[in-house]
Amino acid sequence: MRRLAVLLVVALAVTVFLALAAHATPRVRTSARSAPDLTRGRQLFLTSCSTCHGAGGHGTDDGPDLAGVGAASADFMLTTGRMPLADPNAQAVRKPPAFSPAEIDDLVAYVASLGSGPAIPDVNTRRGNLSEGGRLFRFNCAACHSSTGAGGALSLGKDAPPLHQATAVQIGEAIRTGPGQMPVFGPDTLTDHQVDSVARYVKYLQHPDDPGGFSLGRIGPITEGMVALLLGIPILLFVCVRIEESHERSR
Repeated sequence: MRRLAVLLVVALAVTVFLALAAHATPRVRTSARSAPDLTRGRQLFLTSCSTCHGAGGHGTDDGPDLAGVGAASADFMLTTGRMPLADPNAQAVRKPPAFSPAEIDDLVAYVASLGSGPAIPDVNTRRGNLSEGGRLFRFNCAACHSSTGAGGALSLGKDAPPLHQATAVQIGEAIRTGPGQMPVFGPDTLTDHQVDSVARYVKYLQHPDDPGGFSLGRIGPITEGMVALLLGIPILLFVCVRIEESHERSR
């Protein structure tokens, strides 16, 4: 019985560790240079991006034309690690950035120079309204990203990514550029204030109040079910066995 208890504790510890690891704090971009180097940006582009996007950024069969995508799209793809993409046919997913913040600045400046497009938005969650952001998120975003921002399945084998690691700027960039299957929400659809509000609500979802107790990483019912199965039920059985043994000894 003691061995079983040890195994249950180990299983619970592994479950909680995986849950917390899934929501680990992302690397935050803390600095940006005031004068990006376009020459260096072009060199980085030629060595890391031109295979799919072409030497001039005008696209190939493996990658779209980047003329006119703007700084916002390039910054979003690079800071979230979605680019460069090893397999052009695979869905771009979030991973650690392949470039340093300074290199990203240079690459973003070069891509932005290929044609006019959305600039990196100035997103400030303190200017937003949490209640309004929640209403806008549930109306425009929850159908794909789920009401908790945990992501969800889409058509054609794709999925809407979880938002638990997104920064405020990345949220604004995604809203304005519509990466992947996400629609574009321009200023005529969502004002800058509404973008601030949505970003504030998404940031709230990353660290919501937990009045019910330990959140277990907020992965969802699977985590809670594993805890109940691996810990709750065995503890109840253990208590029942101990009560029965105590009753037998008292007879």
